[in-house]
Amino acid sequence: MCSEGPISPAECPSVYDAIRLRRDVRAEFTGELVPDDTLLRILDAAHRAPSVGNSMPWDFVVVRDRAVLEKFAGHVADKRREFHDSLPADRAATFDPIKIEGITESGTGIVVTHDQARGGAHVLGRASVPETGIYSTILAIQNLWLAATAEGIGVGWVSFYDTPFLAELIGVPAEVKPVAWLCVGPVDEFQTVPDLERFGWRTRRPLEAAIHWGTYSARD
Repeated sequence: MCSEGPISPAECPSVYDAIRLRRDVRAEFTGELVPDDTLLRILDAAHRAPSVGNSMPWDFVVVRDRAVLEKFAGHVADKRREFHDSLPADRAATFDPIKIEGITESGTGIVVTHDQARGGAHVLGRASVPETGIYSTILAIQNLWLAATAEGIGVGWVSFYDTPFLAELIGVPAEVKPVAWLCVGPVDEFQTVPDLERFGWRTRRPLEAAIHWGTYSARD
């Protein structure tokens, strides 16, 4: 409960508040570790996510070993350079000031993994749409992110990495897929405007552009 965290009961956000406040945190981590009791509340919220056939196909690998954090950060830095070098000059200039991770600064990484075999061969609701398995794991990540926000804890999703590298780094078996490395830790603040908007990478798409009534209609 956020009453036990850094936010007082009077300031405890509603789910709508948490959705609006949530940010992909990069530069705002304080460097302190998230307390274990807070971390377990956040993971409990993630574990309560809905899942197809109640299969709960996720696992959470908590990484705090400094050497592992630094090794992964080095790999991510290499992948960032590769992406930067692939961009046209104008987009590279826009990308330059954007920080893409807070792996060492947060002090805690949570790797969310997905096991498509969880629940056995006959998972209720997954027969026609097998992707509902991975969708379930993504819902657990969303639960984790909103619970962390309610606690005043920042989360940053790192996506500049090679999946086989991460799997080997944390010992994930071949049949299990790492889905996300999440940097998790206390923050000085949540930015009022998401980084990609602040730095001019991409603006938010308006709600009215995403709503279709009755049938899907083409949009610009």
